[in-house]
Amino acid sequence: MAIRLIVKEPDEVLHKKAKTVTTVTPNVQKLLDDMADTMYDAEGVGLAAPQVGILKRLIVVDADEEHGLIKLINPEILSMEGEQFGPEGCLSIPGLNGDVRRAETVTVRGLDREGNEVTITGSGLLARAFQHEIDHLNGVLFTDIAEKVYEYTAERSETEG
Repeated sequence: MAIRLIVKEPDEVLHKKAKTVTTVTPNVQKLLDDMADTMYDAEGVGLAAPQVGILKRLIVVDADEEHGLIKLINPEILSMEGEQFGPEGCLSIPGLNGDVRRAETVTVRGLDREGNEVTITGSGLLARAFQHEIDHLNGVLFTDIAEKVYEYTAERSETEG
């Protein structure tokens, strides 16, 4: 496993739609593992493949103790409930945060690292992280949907992903 370079805004790869993964190969598994290492090294709670310059529909998230590290291939949101509003940051946009309205609870379906279908329901920070990372797969950044964008402050660092 390796730490990969995190692509920063305004790199055009961050604004493109990622491609569906058709086969779970050892290379896909290695990329997921590298993404997790990269996310932890950068002290984030989530990372999408476009953030390491690869237009594939892959995300990693570690936003709560109940679920721990989640690696998903071709994730999609099946349902959204409630609403939360609060600060978000992004490893690809250092120095900025934004107030973003998201669903409070989401159910996501995708394939795990072995290619098995999984469905996960998460609330709070996990739900926010899922939505944020899946937005990356569609070329959407939090700054595109934030109601207010402002310079990063240390008090808000717990939401960076």
